[in-house]
Amino acid sequence: MTNRKPVHLAVYDTYADWETGHTTAWLARGGYEVRTVGEGADAVRTIAGVRIQPDSALEGLRPEDSSLLVLTGADLWDTGDTLAPFARKAREFLAAGVPVAAICGATAGLAREGLLDDRDHTSAAPFYLAATGYGGGERYVDADAVTDGSGLLVTAGPTEPVAFAREVLRLLGVYEGEVLDAWYRLFHDSDAEAYAVLEAAAR
Repeated sequence: MTNRKPVHLAVYDTYADWETGHTTAWLARGGYEVRTVGEGADAVRTIAGVRIQPDSALEGLRPEDSSLLVLTGADLWDTGDTLAPFARKAREFLAAGVPVAAICGATAGLAREGLLDDRDHTSAAPFYLAATGYGGGERYVDADAVTDGSGLLVTAGPTEPVAFAREVLRLLGVYEGEVLDAWYRLFHDSDAEAYAVLEAAAR
């Protein structure tokens, strides 16, 4: 567990607070260090106004030093090219065979970068990604969250933070099989019976 490389969570102004909380919390409980990465050293503010001081800067982030890059939605994904450097970093990760997980507006950023043209993916809605002018419409999957066939890319829409986490937890081997199913049923469906499965697995 101590030999695992950190997970890197991209942070930027207008970061959507609710979208990656399940993902990062349960990765941390599963033994992964979660480190924040910003475009520079300056603190950022989430949609809620929460101040986050990045642990490191995007420029110095190398795929070989990471287990996963997580890109959260943000208003800035749809208001210009401010966050384009994060999509370009995602290209580096995927080219190096290191996974990327993107939710909500971050999927549009990946679409603009051409990273969804040849990979199965989902998002808020097909027309949302179509507005980017990308060429991957035929690879859009109408599902709560999608892991593409290479096992390197997880995508989800803004209303599916638990499904997004489910795919990431499976991808990095934190949970699998009936335990993963129980985790999802507990946190998505409030299925109290699922708790017993998780409790037994933790022993």
